[in-house]
Formats: sequence, C-alpha cells, structure tokens
Amino acid sequence: MAPNGGATSSNELERLEGEIKDLTRQQQETERELKQLRSQEDVPAGVVYPERIHNLQQEKLRLEVEIQSRRNKRNYLAWELGSTTGEGEAS
Repeated sequence: MAPNGGATSSNELERLEGEIKDLTRQQQETERELKQLRSQEDVPAGVVYPERIHNLQQEKLRLEVEIQSRRNKRNYLAWELGSTTGEGEAS
C-alpha cells in the first residue's frame, strides 16, 4: 500500500460512517411514514394506501441493503487498515 494509503483509508472510513448515518436517518423516516400510513388506513371505510405502503416497504428494504453494503465496506477497510499497520495481531 502507498505511504498515504492509511490516510486514504481513514478518509474512506469517515465517508462510509457519514453515509451509514444518513441512510439510517432516511430509513427511520421511511419507517415512521410507513407506520403513520398504516395507522391511518380504515379498510371498512375504503381508506387504504396499498401502493404507497408497498413503495415505502421497498424503499425501507433498499435502504437496509445500502446500509449493510456500506457496513461491510467499512468493516473490510478497518480490517485492511489494521492488518497493514500491524494492529489486530496477537499481543
């Protein structure tokens, strides 16, 4: 790895952490909206939101995959950074 590879990896880790936080916030907002729509539904009165609820569920799942993908990248970079600097070895 290049001499400044550690700095690049650290910057990448910080970027991934920020993206994880942002995506988690978006996921929470989506879940809040989903719960609100479900509570507003009144099937006997014909007040239903099937398309909107479906779209929100899909968005929530998409965000979950995006979050997990970034966590995996973050964990790999952290492991890679630790193994190149000698951290994580038996003491």
